[in-house]
Order: sequence, then C-alpha cells, then structure tokens
Amino acid sequence: MTIATPTAADTAIPKAPNPYLEFCRQQPLGAISFFIIVVMMFAGIFSPWVAPYDPLAIDFAGILAAPSWEHWCGTDAFGRDICSRLIYGSRTALVIGFTSSFVGSTVGAILGIASAYFGGKIDDWIQRFVDILLAFPLIVLALVVVAAVRKFVVGGVDVNLIIAIAVPIIPRVARVVRAAALSVRVMPYVDAARAAGYSHSRIIFRHMAPNVVAPYLIMLTAFIAQAILAEASLSFLGLGVTEPTAAWGLMLSGNAADFYREAPWMILFPGAMISLAVFAFNLFGDSLRDYLDPRFKV
Repeated sequence: MTIATPTAADTAIPKAPNPYLEFCRQQPLGAISFFIIVVMMFAGIFSPWVAPYDPLAIDFAGILAAPSWEHWCGTDAFGRDICSRLIYGSRTALVIGFTSSFVGSTVGAILGIASAYFGGKIDDWIQRFVDILLAFPLIVLALVVVAAVRKFVVGGVDVNLIIAIAVPIIPRVARVVRAAALSVRVMPYVDAARAAGYSHSRIIFRHMAPNVVAPYLIMLTAFIAQAILAEASLSFLGLGVTEPTAAWGLMLSGNAADFYREAPWMILFPGAMISLAVFAFNLFGDSLRDYLDPRFKV
C-alpha cells in the first residue's frame, strides 16, 4: 500500500481574503455609496481643475440662465455657474462634516471609555453631563453653541461652526462607546493589566481603546452625514458659512427662495446634492456596521 505524499499545493497556507473585495461582495450598496463618497472627495480636492467656471465669477448677462450645455445646472441670480458652486460646495461640506464628526466622535469616545473604566462618581458625573446634552436635539444644540461661541476663522474654515456641530455629537458617541467599553472592562486581560501595575492611561489607550474601534468608526461615518446636514441647515439660517463661499445650504437660502418659481434649478440641484451626500454616508455607515458586526456575517 502506498501512502500519498502531500504536495506543496496541499500544504500551502490559504491566502487571507481581501477585506475590500469582501466588503464589496457582502455589502454591494455600501460599495456604491463608498464610490459616491470618493467621487465627492475627488471633486472637492480637485475642484479648481474639475469646475468649469470660477464659482465667484459674476455674469450679469447670464443671470438665471436655464440648464444648458454651457451651464449644466444653470446660473443663479448673480449669473454664477451653479455646477461650479456645487463642486466647490462639496469641499466645504466634506471639510466641515468630516472635521466636526472626527472631533465630536473622538472626544465622545474618550469620555465613553473613561466613564466605563473608572466607574463610580466619575461615571455618574460624565453620564449626567451626557444626559444634559442629549436633552437637546442636534440642530437645536448646534444653534445654541454657534450663537454662544465667538466667530473664529482659521485658513478659511469657520472654527466655531465646527465646534457647534461637534458638541451635539459628543454625547451620542460617548453613550455608544461606553456600552462597548463596559463589556471590555471585565475582560481577563484588563484585570491582568491592572494586576501588573500598568497606568490607567496605558490600560485605556492600549488595551481598551483598540477593542471599541468598530463602534467608533461606525459612529464617525454615520455622523458625517448628520454634520453635513447640520452645516447646510445652519448656513441656510444664516449662522453657518457666509457669502461668497460656495456651500450647499447657503445656495438654498437668499435669492434661491426668491426665484424658486422662475429658476427652480437654484433649489433643485443643491437640495439633490445634500440628499445624495447624506444618503451615501448613512448607507455606508450602515453597511460598515453590518460588515464589522460578526452577527451579520454571511
């Protein structure tokens, strides 16, 4: 009787699946939304080369021009090309949206982990602070903060607008991350780290924080959509980005409301861009949650 000798092909270690291809296979709608986000980022980064016109150029001869081959999305009450302003507006929306969501989610994650780790009175104080902030709807709290904080602009970015949008995100992320951190705190390796005499900061940032990255990333992605919507709402109310900066919410206010019958494209295209951006980030956040949660694995 002969014994078959295993070949190199039989003993080879199978390659790990590509996480990007696996995400596209398991979450096709998430992949489509990610493609939309990448296109918006590309348009925002390379807007000086992508936009057909200067978004601030005024053409009195082309005021309220209907969409055509020359102006794909028409012009506004000052003769400015709406398509170019939409492209530049994606830069404003993504910069403010991502920065606000990152600041709010990061601060909220730190508070959530600290609350779960220390417990006791520290947990009570942090949670009461979170409860106070959660008592206000996101846009209402943003209105309060943007009215209270002195206007401060750095490099063309409205810092107080970022702070106003980031503050309402903090308690929502803190509550979710705290729930995840509570289950990590009772793990044996955390007890072993305490017994070994490690400092609180080392245990928090090296042993607990990496295990709550998944909910943090999901909340970060989801709140970018909320931040974009909040920025558009504040700009529409005159408390956000100001003229002549190209911003989607700002394009919906002012002259667009006055000429919505004669030039409906002034409202249609900016509103469609806001809806598309919010839809893409929300769908990508949901798909990322399903992909990272083992309970949804196929």
